Amino acid sequence: MTGPGSRAFTEERRTHILELVESRGRVRVAELADLLGVAEPTVRKDIADLDRQHLLRRTHGGALAVRPTYDPELATRARHNVEGKRAIAKACLARIADGDAVYLDSGTTILALTEELRLALTGPAGGRGEPAEGRHPRQVNVLTNAVGVAQVLADVPTVRHTVLGGQYRTLGGCFVGPLALEAVRQFTVNTAFIGVTGLSTAGFTVSDVAEAELKNAVMDQARRVIVAMDHTKVGAHDFRKVCDLDRVDAIVTDRHHDDLARQCTDAGVELVVA
Repeated sequence: MTGPGSRAFTEERRTHILELVESRGRVRVAELADLLGVAEPTVRKDIADLDRQHLLRRTHGGALAVRPTYDPELATRARHNVEGKRAIAKACLARIADGDAVYLDSGTTILALTEELRLALTGPAGGRGEPAEGRHPRQVNVLTNAVGVAQVLADVPTVRHTVLGGQYRTLGGCFVGPLALEAVRQFTVNTAFIGVTGLSTAGFTVSDVAEAELKNAVMDQARRVIVAMDHTKVGAHDFRKVCDLDRVDAIVTDRHHDDLARQCTDAGVELVVA
């Protein structure tokens, strides 16, 4: 018998399928079944129903986005998987020590980390915040190329932050290009928190060539590299490769994925599921 609860679960699952298809452009049935923890026939039925509603296109073995993929604006991306990104942010915050110098990349997951950092330092009403888990920093030196990061931390007295200049990329809300590359080589950070739009067998990828170049330069200047990415990025392959999996020290994500866990074990990369 099908009740209200099962209908709600079906709608939630199909909403998640749409998010994955729209973010990746193309997704296989087997991937969706693994990510959602359901049988492949269930996924095929969901895809068929969504295809009838013209919300995606059913293909042999998977689904395609109705519209071509593109690099959506920051505000649009920020509305996706809010709770997952917040969980990732809290787990990342626990890896920032008092007095650390950190690099905070562009992207909505890193922006969520920035907001958690501000809350930990100032509290919701301007007083000292409580840690998300365990101890948290009191003073931090922040290097960033993201305007949103700088704005969130601008009036926090215990944060010293430096913004890399260069060519402004509107879709990413960040600075890239030769000036940013030259500037970042003047700094060393304890930890670089990096955002990506995909991780496949080819490695980490993003949508923009200049952003990929800057991320690589940042990694060269960091003692530790942590990639903060939600589960929708697993299996996705974007326009430009950033680096191989084994170049980073840790990945923080919001859901367990068997293939990702195996890849991290093989590469000697710490996997943190928030």
